[in-house]
Parts: sequence; structure tokens; C-alpha cells
Amino acid sequence: SHIRHAWDPTKSVAHNLAEMGLAEDPNKAVPILKRSALGTEAGSSGWEQRKKIVRKPYVVNEMEYEASLPEKKSNTLSRDLIDYVRYMIQNHGENYKEMARDEKNYYQDTPKQIKRKINVYKNFYPEEYKDFIASLKQEKMDVQ
Repeated sequence: SHIRHAWDPTKSVAHNLAEMGLAEDPNKAVPILKRSALGTEAGSSGWEQRKKIVRKPYVVNEMEYEASLPEKKSNTLSRDLIDYVRYMIQNHGENYKEMARDEKNYYQDTPKQIKRKINVYKNFYPEEYKDFIASLKQEKMDVQ
């Protein structure tokens, strides 16, 4: 978005990027120099780097700032997976073999895969899991 706002449609791609301090071709921006047999850089005397005037340095600065921000972790599970796990716990408790044979086990998960999914649910939503287990215990006490 930073590049889009600083872009001038009347200028070429190379000219726009040069004004922002960005490189059009990374091979030209940081050239790899070949070394001769003596260990000196070939063409170092004749090779000169053109200095380009950066007229829009704020673009690079904004991009660097944005890249330095910590990434937000989005620990969420799909609603289908949450419903699946709750259904299995509600109907089978901790019996993973029964869960594997359940008709709602559409993807034919093994007992280990189901256990792993339940553990992921426990780790992502610990409070919700505790409340769910407490409500199940309350229902069992009310029935008895």
C-alpha cells in the first residue's frame, strides 16, 4: 500500500522504484563480481555504481517499520472442528476408540488423531473447555 500511494502513473516502473529507493532488478542492485585467478575483482576499475537520488525515502522507512512490528497470532479453530470435538466429548467422554467408530467421524480419524484434535481445542480455548466440562458434569448430576 505504501508503494501504491507513492506511485506516479506518468513515470516508468524503473523510475518510480528508483525514486522510492527500491530496486527494479535485484541482480543490478547488488551485482556479483567475478574474481580472476589472482584474486582481484575483475572490472573493479571500470565498474562504477550510479548513485540515484531517492526522492521518496518515506516509502522504504514505512515498509521497514511495518516489517519490524510483531506478528499477531491468530489462534482460532474452525467452527466445524469445535462442534466436532464438543460432540465427541459430550457423547463419548474420554473413550477415543468409541469416537473413532462414531458415525459423525466423517474423515475417519484414528483415536490418536481425535485425541490430538481435542488437545488442540483444550490448548486454544482452555476457559471454554473448562466451562464445557463443568456443564457436562452438571447435566450428569441433574439426570441422576
